[in-house]
Amino acid sequence: MSDFTAARLNMVESQVRTQDVTDVRIHDAMRKVARERFLAADKGALAYADIEAEYAPGRWLLKPRDVSKLLQALRPMPGERALAISAPYAAAVLEDLGCAVVQADAGEAIPAGPFDIVICEGAVTRAPEAWTAVLAGGGRLGVVERGGAVGQAVLYVKAADGFGRRDLFDAFPPVLAGFEPAPGFAF
Repeated sequence: MSDFTAARLNMVESQVRTQDVTDVRIHDAMRKVARERFLAADKGALAYADIEAEYAPGRWLLKPRDVSKLLQALRPMPGERALAISAPYAAAVLEDLGCAVVQADAGEAIPAGPFDIVICEGAVTRAPEAWTAVLAGGGRLGVVERGGAVGQAVLYVKAADGFGRRDLFDAFPPVLAGFEPAPGFAF
C-alpha cells in the first residue's frame, strides 16, 4: 500500500465519516480518487490534510470534510448530468458515482445546461445567476457563499416556481479569484 493510498483511507475514516457523511458511495469514491493528482508534485502531501489545497492560482480543492458534505447534500445519482465549476476533485468523485460531468473554470462562460447538479470547490460572495440558470427542474447547486470571515455551504434546488435555498454548514474556504466581495462603505 502506497503512502497516498494509506492517506486516502485515513482521510475517509477521520475527516469524512466522522462528519456525518453517511453515503457509503461517497466513501468508496473518495477512497479511489487520488486527490494528489490534482496538485503539483511538490504539493501532493497536502492532498489529504485538513486544509484547502491550492491547485492553481486562486483555485483550491475544498477540505475533504467540506467537499464530502456538499456532495452528500447534492445526492448525486448515476446517469445525472453534473457541472463542476473550478472543482476538479469533486468532478472526479461525481464521475466515479456514475454522473456525466462537464468541467468549467469559475472565470469562464458556463456551458449550456440543463444540469442536474452544479458544484463549486471554492467560495463566492453569492451564487451567480448564471449557475442557477443552467439547473434542470429539480436540479441542485452546492456552493460556499462567503461575504466575511465565515462562509455557509448552501444548497439551491430548482422548483417549478423558483429556487429553494438551504444553509448546510459553516465553511471557511478562500474566495475564488474574481469572485471577491465588492468593497462597500459601512459605518
